[in-house]
Amino acid sequence: MAQLAREATQQPAGSLDGRSLADRDPDKIERMLPFLDWAYHYYFQVKTDGWEHVPAQGPMLIVGSHNGGLAAPDTLMMTYDWLRRFGSQRPAYAMMDPRIWRVFPALGRMGSWVGCLRANSPAAVRALRQDFPLLVYPGGARDVFRPHHLRDQICFFGQKGFIKLALHEKVPIVPAISYGAHDTLWVLEDFYDLADTWRRQQGWDWPLNLDPGTIPLYLGWPWGIALGPLPNLPWPKFLHTRVCPPITFPRYGLAAAQDEDYVNTCYEQVRETMQQALDQLFALYE
Repeated sequence: MAQLAREATQQPAGSLDGRSLADRDPDKIERMLPFLDWAYHYYFQVKTDGWEHVPAQGPMLIVGSHNGGLAAPDTLMMTYDWLRRFGSQRPAYAMMDPRIWRVFPALGRMGSWVGCLRANSPAAVRALRQDFPLLVYPGGARDVFRPHHLRDQICFFGQKGFIKLALHEKVPIVPAISYGAHDTLWVLEDFYDLADTWRRQQGWDWPLNLDPGTIPLYLGWPWGIALGPLPNLPWPKFLHTRVCPPITFPRYGLAAAQDEDYVNTCYEQVRETMQQALDQLFALYE
């Protein structure tokens, strides 16, 4: 992984920018597998289930709720499970926050090798139209850094773009949930709303004109106490990941995607279904 990180750093500026499906590199993915295998079996000692629910072929929107800061260990471990089951040659893609390419360009380039696409890129739609699975975390940065007391809650923060995408592209939603990653760092509180309100009152812009989306106060490696969406090294905690049965809706198409009441109904159906599944998972351990 260290060698791959160096190779990503050495790539030309503007390359591997999350806008092309062709940037996904099975050879690079194969080189990552030994590290992911070690982390899966020894560092996090992952337990997983529900993979029989993944359709054998065709496009799908895999919708997740994730934890653990920028390290996002549950995402990495579910990626490894996908690769174990379907191999690096079955293309699958994932939406990633565009800010990653700006703030951590080497990480963004490595993500491009794995199949990460900018969440605001047309490439994400092209992936579905070419019959590829697409992973999305609707809660984004606020979800991955949500406070520890919300660890058992599905938090999409009202983001419904994924519902409109599924309806417009006529694809099923496959929920993905996890337990344990919330303990790989402890987010004490998120001060984003407070900071954003104060910024607006002062008439200031965000530094570098970059809205962070979240301002977490957390306890974790290597900083101890940290403020802001800084990279972290996850603590070695047991993880349990679960894939849930696909969700389909009565109506699809452009008209359905533009019907706000219908979108809201579908959004609540997905959120409530995932919350029930997460409740069942947490009941095993807490």
